[in-house]
Amino acid sequence: MCNRECIQYIKITGNTTTAERSGDSRMATIRIRNMMFYGFHGIYEYEREQGQKFLVDVALETKDNHAAETDKAEDGVDSAHVYNFVRDVVENKRYTLLQSLATEVNHQLLKAFPQCGAVTTLIRKPSVPIAGPLDCVEVEVTTKAGE
Repeated sequence: MCNRECIQYIKITGNTTTAERSGDSRMATIRIRNMMFYGFHGIYEYEREQGQKFLVDVALETKDNHAAETDKAEDGVDSAHVYNFVRDVVENKRYTLLQSLATEVNHQLLKAFPQCGAVTTLIRKPSVPIAGPLDCVEVEVTTKAGE
């Protein structure tokens, strides 16, 4: 598990298709892990009425590494803004499927951060109506810009 100090993790990599299309073989991945929200999502009506805790990770893959080259905050991805977009979707909308919720998070983040070429959202649901011992159910969805 990642503690609150693990708010942003940036990884610079090479050889990505998105970055290569823009003429730069480098990109960055910005991750925010273990965001905790109270939402109203699930297959059963009582889950959408009573709500429960959800843990969310997001990874935003930039199209290039322009922000590192300029070192300007406005060229980068603001982690606080990412958190607020995710919170808004998870806490203020209702979905039957976690896959639909994760897809909406991705679409909102890609719309808000045009410097990103792809977003991956992983949602963990610790309280699930399954008779048996388990930590959680999780769904991971990756969406590329333009999809």
